Amino acid sequence: MVQNSAQIRRQGPHDFLAYYEFLCAKQDSVPLNAVKINLDKGMLDFNGDKLKLVDWPPILESISINKHLRHIAISSTFQGGLAFADSDISYGKYGSRRKIPPICSKDMTFKLCKALRECLTVSPCLKTLHLHGLPLRERDLITLTKGLAESSSVENVSLANCPISDNGLEIICQSVKYSTSIRLVDFTGCNLTWIGAEHMANIIKHQAMQRHSAAWAESLRYRLPQFDVMSGLRRITLNGNSLIGDRGAAALAHELTEDLWVKAVDLQKCGLSNEGARRLLEALKTNSSLCVLDIRNNPLVDKVLIKTVIEKVLMIAKGQSSEYCWIKPTSTESQKASGPKRGVIPVTVRRRSTYRKAPASLKGTSGGQSSAVAQPKKLSSRSSMIPWRAAARAGRQRCGDVSLVEILNSRINPTGAAAVEVTVESDSEGEDSESEEVVVEVGQTSSSLGATDRITGQQYDRIQMELKECRLSLAAERRARLRAESRLKECELEKGYLRDANRSLSEALGAPGSGSALRTFSSLEDESVLESIENSFNKFHAFLDLLKDAGLGQLASMAGINTSDFQPLGKPQLSSTVGPQQEAAA
Repeated sequence: MVQNSAQIRRQGPHDFLAYYEFLCAKQDSVPLNAVKINLDKGMLDFNGDKLKLVDWPPILESISINKHLRHIAISSTFQGGLAFADSDISYGKYGSRRKIPPICSKDMTFKLCKALRECLTVSPCLKTLHLHGLPLRERDLITLTKGLAESSSVENVSLANCPISDNGLEIICQSVKYSTSIRLVDFTGCNLTWIGAEHMANIIKHQAMQRHSAAWAESLRYRLPQFDVMSGLRRITLNGNSLIGDRGAAALAHELTEDLWVKAVDLQKCGLSNEGARRLLEALKTNSSLCVLDIRNNPLVDKVLIKTVIEKVLMIAKGQSSEYCWIKPTSTESQKASGPKRGVIPVTVRRRSTYRKAPASLKGTSGGQSSAVAQPKKLSSRSSMIPWRAAARAGRQRCGDVSLVEILNSRINPTGAAAVEVTVESDSEGEDSESEEVVVEVGQTSSSLGATDRITGQQYDRIQMELKECRLSLAAERRARLRAESRLKECELEKGYLRDANRSLSEALGAPGSGSALRTFSSLEDESVLESIENSFNKFHAFLDLLKDAGLGQLASMAGINTSDFQPLGKPQLSSTVGPQQEAAA
């Protein structure tokens, strides 16, 4: 028995189940099926609300030394939050007493983060770490950050529904920013604001600079840089943070404008309006790498603008890998989970219309039906993770050219052609035309469309997108033109008022008594001008007299001034040499 226990301890890091059962037997407890259920797949995934305090020590010790698990996910659906985490009992909506699970206590969350830090430090296989709904505090996040900073294998980190706020996100970003392995982060419902969005934008900026430096170093060695294998974030999920708003969207859009690596950004229920959506749409004009930009479930954004953004992203993602899928909106899940209200009988009238588009070669097959039509493969918009509104818009384009339906076909089956069947189902009671459910059925065919047809379809879709952008710019120019026309009318009115004032003034000056007044004014003005000229001449002649008295009269002669010019007519000579006798004789 001693030999077996020593062997189990040695194999504990590589066999989670055996070591966990050994620890449970050591403390005389029963191993939980919820913990063991997915261990054969290398996954530890369970809800910690139903675990007792005595069940946690074997789990934490097994996690701390483990080296072979690829996926660790621990969640909690308890809604007490941090307010009741330090007490033992909380009160429900109607005053009922309910016991707080141990996973929500501050000691247990710290022990869990400590065990995860040790696991991240030693494990070379752990790829995914999900902690959902746990009341993580600053101490827990600091401990977890140390493990993430030392890990070289973890790629997917999710803290969905953990109330970490902006300060907690800043702590986590310290490890995400410099990590060489983390590619996907999920901060859904973490009470983030536009400050948290700016933290993520700073990470995008910092990692873009590092990638540009790496690409430049590769180009110096005459190599082509491989963008897909470079380290850094590929997907950022910020759904359910209603305080991000347009300011946070603008910060993300500014960094996504020239980014070449981020593939998906999820901003559902983030409080965006048309301004933030337009900023993101402007970023898509120069961004060529985004495969997903999800701004659905933002009521302040126009539906037409949402469709434009989604279709623009689909145009960018054409021909790229479908690794990054569209996340299903949470609102539909909650509605389905809640079901119809009690006491209300739902009466709905469903309208079903089917549009099938298949190559002409299917019509002449033996048996009247091909295998692709006989056994269609149903693929809904939810299963294919394609926005149902964009799929419905693609289904409505039933023209000769290849439309967005072919884009969906190429993404689902890029090797061969497919017969596409778009089924539109909608409820007729009080719903608008936007609330339509789209089902895309795909079946393999024996023939494929030619390359020229696909090129024509791509060109047609690109022209459609350019047409929509032109329509948006045309609407903006029309608004500017209306403002300019209103201003022009104001200027014309003001010009009319000035003309009337000028006309009235001219009439007043042209009155009978106004002519004599003008002539009197002109004569007075002429007298004053003549008097000023005469005074100037007198001063000039006095100056000449002074020159003559000083013996410098030859200067005047040299200047061509005659002696007769020294004495102006009717005026006495101003000279300092004239004596009293000469004055008397004069």
